[in-house]
Amino acid sequence: MTRTWRNWMPAVAITGVLGAGALVVPLTANAAVDLPDLSAAEVLELAASHSVDALSGTVEQTSDLGLPDLSLLGGAAGGAAISPAPGAETGSDGPAAGTPESTALEMLTAPHTARIYLDGPSQARVQVLDDMAERNIILNGADLWFYDSEENSAVHSTVPDHDQGAEQLSDVPTPDRLAALFLEKADPSTEVAVGSDRMVAGRAAYQLVLTPRAADTLMESITIDVDAETGLPLAVSVAAAGASTPAFSIAYTNISFEAPPAGTFDFTPPDGATVTEAPDEAQHRTADKQAKDTPGPTDPAEPTDAAEPSATGTGWATVTEFPAGNSATADPAVAGMIDQLGTPVDGGHLLQTRLFNVLLTDDGRVLVGSVPADRLQAVADGE
Repeated sequence: MTRTWRNWMPAVAITGVLGAGALVVPLTANAAVDLPDLSAAEVLELAASHSVDALSGTVEQTSDLGLPDLSLLGGAAGGAAISPAPGAETGSDGPAAGTPESTALEMLTAPHTARIYLDGPSQARVQVLDDMAERNIILNGADLWFYDSEENSAVHSTVPDHDQGAEQLSDVPTPDRLAALFLEKADPSTEVAVGSDRMVAGRAAYQLVLTPRAADTLMESITIDVDAETGLPLAVSVAAAGASTPAFSIAYTNISFEAPPAGTFDFTPPDGATVTEAPDEAQHRTADKQAKDTPGPTDPAEPTDAAEPSATGTGWATVTEFPAGNSATADPAVAGMIDQLGTPVDGGHLLQTRLFNVLLTDDGRVLVGSVPADRLQAVADGE
């Protein structure tokens, strides 16, 4: 799945890449909190300027997007790598089991608990806790590991610099990453206000409330709880228009800002594990550069990003259209996801959720937006 496509999905649904939920954010017995008054601009600045680079904690997420729980199904929907593991394959009929794309489906539709450990830019560990199993992504210096205990399988890759390691981890959903995506959209099309002070994961927090001004968006509001001391976003909750309960929420249930023990980031595959050594990022980049620098005939069937996506509308009512032939629309994982979860409509196939809709047209285009389905179809028809 291309990064262009993956980056859009977390903004309205994952996740996380990778993430989703209608969670009751843990409060400390509804204890009264009375923090010094800050304006919305000051809380925004507090969140934007946080410098937390070491922590350990537990994150909980669940989902009420109106999609079936694919974690209960086998095959293409069940059991997957936690993140875009190097070397993962995609089936011709949709996302194959054990791929990041099948994880995206599962994370959109099922509750999850994860433990997060971080110590600087080169050490991180995420443990997704499944029933009787867990999935891990571990970054320790130049070594990046993906491990699935249920399958007893591991993938190892080498990342020669910290930025590449961070890029691999960027699809892992945490409250701060999701908050950053929403805060980037806090332009004049968004009303930003300060809500009630509260306790989250035992921490006093300011609450930012983002309300889209557009009348034709599926988003009602987004609340972001910002740690009063560090500025780290501790929780994010998204309400759908016309709904009484959140469609999405992700929050720390406990957190410590002390550096985890160094051994937390050590990993050795267990006895009997199947280990795959993936090409490292340097090899990928060298191959990509050689391909770009080497003239030659172009295969018309080869996906390309030459046809860039276009946007119709503004703010929260924006519809993004990926043209046929773009690598996002040519990705079988995209068609597989819409085919599994969507329904046939005039001119294509429609995936509907409480927060966003996706339309795959018969001519191969993909349109996505936090707008009603009829708006997507109108844009697809050129109206």
